[in-house]
Amino acid sequence: MTAAGFSGGEAEELRRAMGFKRSVERMGAIEQRLRSGMTARGITGANQDQIVQSITSFALYGFPESHAASFALIAYASAYLKCYHPTAFLISLLNAWPMGFYHPASLVKDAQRHGVRVLPVDVHTSDWPCVWEDAGPDPATAAPGACRIGLRYVSGLRRETGERIVAARRAGPFRDVEDLKQRAALRGVEMARLSEVGALASLGLSRREALWQAALAVRPKGELFEDRQESVGDPPCPAAPASPLPEMSAYEETVADFAGTSLTVGAHPVTYARAALTRQGVVTAAEVPGMPAGTRTRIAGAVIVRQRPGTANGTLFITLEDETGMVQAIVKRALLLAHRTTIVGNPGLVIEGVVQQRDGSVSLQAEKFWPLAELVETPSHDFH
Repeated sequence: MTAAGFSGGEAEELRRAMGFKRSVERMGAIEQRLRSGMTARGITGANQDQIVQSITSFALYGFPESHAASFALIAYASAYLKCYHPTAFLISLLNAWPMGFYHPASLVKDAQRHGVRVLPVDVHTSDWPCVWEDAGPDPATAAPGACRIGLRYVSGLRRETGERIVAARRAGPFRDVEDLKQRAALRGVEMARLSEVGALASLGLSRREALWQAALAVRPKGELFEDRQESVGDPPCPAAPASPLPEMSAYEETVADFAGTSLTVGAHPVTYARAALTRQGVVTAAEVPGMPAGTRTRIAGAVIVRQRPGTANGTLFITLEDETGMVQAIVKRALLLAHRTTIVGNPGLVIEGVVQQRDGSVSLQAEKFWPLAELVETPSHDFH
């Protein structure tokens, strides 16, 4: 009203346009009237441009002070909890999923890098949600307790099924796979999935042994023992035959973890490719912050975030994660168009570019891209 001679109604129209779903069209129409009014009052050139830029910039990203204060409080409280109570913080984040920015697979790996112990799903110790487990101080970090992954993360396992497992074990530990099946009323597919993700380890079984035992447990007894009819006084049935299945390798266990729970408490998938990546001149995410700006290098990792803000003129921001941490790469619009299939169609990437350091943050200005071959399929968040 002072600078451009707007009436109260026109000023209110400008205020609403600034907050109306980031309306570029409405702001553009009002900008002409704003400039005309400022020109008539002697505000021209750089001064006029600066005022318009300040208003339009706020319209693109501004929000009320009360919102800013709320977000600041959440950020402060979250940072405090993550620093001083990292295990409880992780448990809360995992139980709040799907609310949150990062996928549980990345939350688990970040927590482990910060000294949190994360224990796998187990039919004897896991509840439906993730829970705190008193495991004594970690000798390496002295951090108390551990996060036990909940049955809710087992793909295809319904909540009522998970709660039946928890209820059944209150009467005592499961003796074997058959006992688990009967007392928790599990179906064959549920037994197989629990076996694949290592949830029967406390029964003294490897994953393949558990798969074999689960398959035997769900088949009619006649198929196993040549239709032997049991009756009172009959001798006990012979023990089930030993598993003929080869044991899973560490890599196969990681593949099974992601297929069955979408996360792993074991080695990060990139770990298995590290030797080959090192031979190709690829550095770890942890090494990038120590590199001078302008250094040309290569990074590699699982793609955990692809983000293309509407205010970035088509620029894509990619976050890669390896066994040491996360690093961000910046992809200009032209490069994205030229390499879209590679960038969007692969769960892992090798990216070559130039290190950038700005305002305390480090990233890679991307120039070249290759698929990270044979990487375990990992989840990512893609935002527009």
